[in-house]
Amino acid sequence: MPILSFQKPSEPLTTDVLIIGGGIAGLTTAYLLLKAGRKVTVVEDGFIGSGETGRTTAHLTCALDDRYYYLENVFGKEVAALAAESHASAIDEIERIITAEHIECSFKRVEGYLFLHPSDKDETLDREFAATQRAGLATSLLEEIPSVAGGAGKRCIAFHKQAQFHVMQYLSGLAHAILMLGGSIFTEARAENITKEGATVNGVEFSARHIVVATNTPINDIVTMHTKQHAYRSYVIGGKIKKGSLPNALWWDTGDVDSKWASQPYHYARIEAYDSDHDLLIVGGEDHRTGQGDDGNSPEPVRYARLEAWAREFFPMFEDLSYHWSGQVMEPVDSLGFMGKNPGDDNIYIITGDSGNGMTHATLGAIIIRDLITDAENRWEDLYNPSRITFTTAKDFLKEAGNMAAQYMDWLASPDLQNTADLEPGQGGILSYGLRKIAIYRDYDNSLSAFGAVCPHLGCIVQWNNDEKTFDCPCHGSRFTHDGIVVNGPAKTNLKKIRLR
Repeated sequence: MPILSFQKPSEPLTTDVLIIGGGIAGLTTAYLLLKAGRKVTVVEDGFIGSGETGRTTAHLTCALDDRYYYLENVFGKEVAALAAESHASAIDEIERIITAEHIECSFKRVEGYLFLHPSDKDETLDREFAATQRAGLATSLLEEIPSVAGGAGKRCIAFHKQAQFHVMQYLSGLAHAILMLGGSIFTEARAENITKEGATVNGVEFSARHIVVATNTPINDIVTMHTKQHAYRSYVIGGKIKKGSLPNALWWDTGDVDSKWASQPYHYARIEAYDSDHDLLIVGGEDHRTGQGDDGNSPEPVRYARLEAWAREFFPMFEDLSYHWSGQVMEPVDSLGFMGKNPGDDNIYIITGDSGNGMTHATLGAIIIRDLITDAENRWEDLYNPSRITFTTAKDFLKEAGNMAAQYMDWLASPDLQNTADLEPGQGGILSYGLRKIAIYRDYDNSLSAFGAVCPHLGCIVQWNNDEKTFDCPCHGSRFTHDGIVVNGPAKTNLKKIRLR
């Protein structure tokens, strides 16, 4: 495959569809619309896959974060069956694209195994298995957990015909196909002032009949969508295992039912080819609300240590820890993503609410938006409609909303720092100066940078994320580099720089 060359905005442009975001959601939407005969332009403020898509563990599954029996209780059995059908179809669509475009991305069909978290009850598996059967999924109830230490005598649900792939290789293939189909891709191209007419991209006007915002969390909306979903950080480690010591498969536990978080964080694992002698075991979990990692005295190193302990308990062949990283997911309060027309708009579309199923949610969103733009019928359009209101999830909504509201108390809370001398190189924190809250970072050359600590979205006080070296908003998940530059919405502007005396 040739090296891809992308453009930077230099002059005004008119297109049929303007897609904002160069992850799996944006590129899949672009590809499907180009195949449908539309003129498409993609703009990405970083590089292809440099956002949250590049941080995924790339499970392709219809085993959803929230149980199918829960979906039945909230939406009914028909909707639960539609959800199952849609995610299974998304995996099929990814496989179809890979085959059609000859994309080398290590795609494999694998088995997936759901087993109990120690805090959960055995009846959970019975209820979930029955619900998956009613939903039409290919599942089996097993009397042991395959390939897991201590799995003998412990039941699990096997989800058949799941999949995995190398997502960055997939994106590279998608981007190549988009260019070959006549689409345009602009990188290092930040979109601002998004309206029904288009957007300003690096100061240049891009006009379009349709605008798709595929940016993990919508940057075109100030409030509406950000009351329906909440940002969580999820942690991942990777360690070598002897090649062939585990089969290609997906594993998940059912999640901590005693967790303070409404999402009930769970652990997940799979393997990926590494070298001639080793595979890589990839393990994730230990989620928490963005900007609230220290809540409960569990900073990032503790979370990575817990993941390593979990990996060694269930997969004792785990050798040395080779990689670690974190990513951000948006948890919808009613468990289903939001893909379709942005509330109140006729020609602006969004893909968000990915939860832990971002690869299939993004692909579903692309299919739904293609059908909306081309006036084709879609069985899942109403299911994932961003304008929906789900009254039966009011308890979780109030819990998450209460957590968000509580973060405004940070205006009155004691600061992280008493003075800048407390900061070590490579560290950041929040300092009070009279009534002002100041975000401070000390670089490795010992220089200091200071910014207003107020998130420009809706006024929460940002918190220091020592793992990512970012300032994160605990209310709606906006994130800023240690230089104050916005890297995650919904904030649209940088932190305000302050000159230190």
